[in-house]
Amino acid sequence: MDLKELWQSALNDIEINISRASFMTWFKNSSLIKKEGGTAIVSCHNNFTKEWLENKYNKLILKALRSVDTEIKTIEYTIKADNAPKPPPKTPSNRVYISSESIPLELGGYVVDKDTNLNPRYGFENFIVGASNEVAHAASLAISQDPGTKYNPLFIYGGVGLGKTHLLHAIGNAIKERFNQKKKIKYITAEKFLNDLITSIRTKTIDELKHKFRSLDVLLIDDIQFISKSEKTQEELFHIFNSLYEKNRQIIFSSDRPPKAIASIEERLRSRFEGGMIADITLPDLETRMAILKAKAQRENVVLNEKTIETIARNIQKNIRELEGAFNRVTAYIKVKGKEPLEKEIEALLSDISRPNNKILTPKQVIKAVIDFYDLTEESLLRKSRSQELVKPRQVAMYLMREVLKMSYPNIGEKLGGKDHTTVIHACEKIEKELVFDTQLSQEINSIKEKVFVE
Repeated sequence: MDLKELWQSALNDIEINISRASFMTWFKNSSLIKKEGGTAIVSCHNNFTKEWLENKYNKLILKALRSVDTEIKTIEYTIKADNAPKPPPKTPSNRVYISSESIPLELGGYVVDKDTNLNPRYGFENFIVGASNEVAHAASLAISQDPGTKYNPLFIYGGVGLGKTHLLHAIGNAIKERFNQKKKIKYITAEKFLNDLITSIRTKTIDELKHKFRSLDVLLIDDIQFISKSEKTQEELFHIFNSLYEKNRQIIFSSDRPPKAIASIEERLRSRFEGGMIADITLPDLETRMAILKAKAQRENVVLNEKTIETIARNIQKNIRELEGAFNRVTAYIKVKGKEPLEKEIEALLSDISRPNNKILTPKQVIKAVIDFYDLTEESLLRKSRSQELVKPRQVAMYLMREVLKMSYPNIGEKLGGKDHTTVIHACEKIEKELVFDTQLSQEINSIKEKVFVE
């Protein structure tokens, strides 16, 4: 058995033991390049992948290789020669190098494609997969390989700064490359779609706008929850959706909440959103946050020790954008001081953006998070009504005040329009029971909690 066959056999074993998303992310560009005595040498695409395979998957890889060749005792990892990073120039500290050409997060230094609105900065190769996003990533990857046949439409939802926009651009960029720019692709935010519609109505070019969208092969709409502001926008989107769907054209939406939680949208449109694949992105765990930081360091040619990376990841828990902002802040400190900060210095640097769990919250903040999520007004939430549209958000607000703020039942009732404490007890118990089996309710409450702590 040659090296290629040996590695393929090992990969077959590895693939059935981890998620498809993780397998595609970490093993896609790997290969077995040498076997010397009892040592197998595995080639990796970049240094970040090398570290990840060494630290996370080494035992699994060794087991898979030994099942085919019992002579293999150890594994060494190397980077493909053409991908090996150039050594950084020596600095006075001889420890850290920060490129003067580091790219700001929002500007990126990339030119957005005027025809598609896609930003080439966002691709699958720099999207870090973890337990919080692997379903959304796997579905996105499958769509990019065969658009219009799987998961149509795809609806991705999750909190601010967790990677929804990144995935939408990654899908578009991958399709553009795979099909040699022969597919007509358009990325647009719901707000821009709404503004374009208003402009086309005013300038009497609505037919041109309809034709432009109905002729697409791939339509990606970001922050779709904003279409609830306009009935006309919903109507036009409904017809565009039907036209594309009937022709097996791919449609992808993103939102900060699941379809059922988007208030003020027509049921016929909501049912279209729910007709395909719904995937959520939740808060990344510590391991994923550290992986994101390591990947950013690799891209920007920055060397940070493990302790520094872990300290940043522990302090920034809610938002990937803030995580990358924290990284930029720490590396700027290193550039000025010529050394890595101590743990206490990192905590001081990040004190204004870190989100400790003991943050002092008020009932007003909880109520605002609930009414924003369910697209209500404070007046409607507080008024006496048994409408299901209001009862559920009110009960969620009561539950969160009890669970997050540890308020007394009478105090909660007082803050929510003078409700009796028995009503509050019933609401809290009802939500607790439903959380056991209602995964969507659990996701909604987690999203609201996330909003409470982030703002």
